[in-house]
Amino acid sequence: MTRHPLVLRGREFPIPVVLAPMAGVTNIPFRAQCRSFGPGLIYVSEMVMAAALVHGNEKTKKMVAFAPNEDFRSLQIYGSDPEFVGRAVRALCEQDIADHIDMNFGCPATKVTRKGGGAAVPVKRNLTRAIMDAAVAAAAPFGVPITCKFRIGINDDITTFLDTGKAAEDAGIAMIALHARTAEQHYAGHAHWEKIAELKQAVTSIPVLGNGDIWEAQDAIDMMNQTGCDGVVVGRGCLGKPWLFRDLVNAFRGEEVQASPDLGFVLGVMLEHAQGLMQIMGPEFGIRNFRKHCGWYLTGYPVGSEVRRSFSTAATFADLERVAAGLDHTMRLVEGGERFARGHTNGPIKVVLPEGYLENRDDLTVPDDGHEMALSGG
Repeated sequence: MTRHPLVLRGREFPIPVVLAPMAGVTNIPFRAQCRSFGPGLIYVSEMVMAAALVHGNEKTKKMVAFAPNEDFRSLQIYGSDPEFVGRAVRALCEQDIADHIDMNFGCPATKVTRKGGGAAVPVKRNLTRAIMDAAVAAAAPFGVPITCKFRIGINDDITTFLDTGKAAEDAGIAMIALHARTAEQHYAGHAHWEKIAELKQAVTSIPVLGNGDIWEAQDAIDMMNQTGCDGVVVGRGCLGKPWLFRDLVNAFRGEEVQASPDLGFVLGVMLEHAQGLMQIMGPEFGIRNFRKHCGWYLTGYPVGSEVRRSFSTAATFADLERVAAGLDHTMRLVEGGERFARGHTNGPIKVVLPEGYLENRDDLTVPDDGHEMALSGG
């Protein structure tokens, strides 16, 4: 089986690791933390709506912003209307906002799929192809590569990943990534790595990346060895653990992976992350935004519920510093703590599709899902 190097816009990424876009998480400060541990990888921004990019608003402009030192700018868009996707991609390229654009075909939120959007879009083969064609055509004159990420399908009976992967290959998509769960699984259970292997065998001319259950660096090596995939996409595994990218770089280079850090190291990263959020969001909102990260950073450290509560209710940076100062900085992670789940764990769910949605899988009807998708965050 041929392994493809990860090459985007003429730049090769020898460590085949991509940060998954995560709503409300993969903003400038979080990407900066990850990049400080693993420079030279692909770090994707939060997902933005194609329609919002076309119409333009202040919130969207902030979401597509990159720091001056981000030397490769990757962002993800979502759209289920080929026309709006094409216009959004063209606008991003004309304004030189991104070096690489990823497309989201995997949102499993019920309020989105019941409109025929998100993870339900790949059920409609022609609509999926039209969206891909529009994006590739809009980006081609500017040399900006288009990639896409999708799930196995709706459930075990309605799988779409092979059709979607082949459509991407035919459309000129530069790279594809499979989150190896169905929409019905949501974020529960184990990722089906064997489906990544199936996709790699079916799509042979472009890189195929795997996503799902990469909690430690060895997981990425195991996924590539077991599936033959060309690289990995890391999502929940790096929440509160940006040094995972350092571990991944070391693992792919065949170097020793460091032991999990003590709590003092973690607290230092936490405070730096909080400061970064305060700089771009303001002191008050920056701290509020940071609260959700506290539980992730402390995952596996036996600090106790009162400490966790104090971090999650902090109102100022001084509050964070005070709680951190009172802790044992030599505290170590509990045994097996590296594999404790972070982020979403809910599922399985009942996937709701529009009435009659499966009766004609070749129509080009565009779902009216924009409002729900914007609220769900992908």
